[in-house]
Amino acid sequence: MKFPHALPAAALVLTMLAAPWARAQIQAPGLWEHTMKSQDGQMEAAMAQMQKQMESMPPEQRKRIEEMMASRGVKTGAQGTTAKFCLSKEQAAKGAEPHMSGDCSRQDLTRSGNTIKYSFECSKPRPMKGEGEMTFAGDKAYSGRSIVSSQVNGQPRQMSMEMSGKWLAADCGDIKPMTMPAK
Repeated sequence: MKFPHALPAAALVLTMLAAPWARAQIQAPGLWEHTMKSQDGQMEAAMAQMQKQMESMPPEQRKRIEEMMASRGVKTGAQGTTAKFCLSKEQAAKGAEPHMSGDCSRQDLTRSGNTIKYSFECSKPRPMKGEGEMTFAGDKAYSGRSIVSSQVNGQPRQMSMEMSGKWLAADCGDIKPMTMPAK
C-alpha cells in the first residue's frame, strides 16, 4: 500500500518514537496516550487520505489494519492523532537513553531541568532530519513540538507538529509494553 504523503507518515512514525524518549525523564509506568497534531493540518490530511484508501481495500485487509490500529488505541480526527502505549515498571525504572529504529540516528540530545531537546536524521525510506523538544509536567504528563524536513517529489517540505502525552492508568489492559530496539 502506497501513501502519497510520505512526509506526514514519516513524521508520525518519528514523533511516535519521541514518546519512549520520555523515559529519560522519570515517568509513571502504565497506560499512556500520545497526541500529535501538525501545525498546518498536513498530517491530518494524509491520515484522511489513508482512510479513503482503506475504504477501497478488500474487507479482510481493511479489517486487519483497523484491528491493528484499534489495538494500539490509534484514532484520527480534527484534534489530531492519538495512540496509546504501555510503559512497563521495568522500562520506567530504567530511564534509558532514547533509541532510534531503522535507518534513523539521534544527532543530539540535551537536558535542562524538565526539558529534553533532540535532533535526528534518517536515510530511508526518504532522507529527512528533524529536531524537537519535550517538557515534562511531573511524571504523568508531557508536551512538546517537533519540526521535520524532507524532500517530496524534489521539493523541500517541512512539517511542524505539537505533541502531548498523558498518563491514563496503572493497568495497560490489552496494550502490551512497547519494545525498544537494541542499542
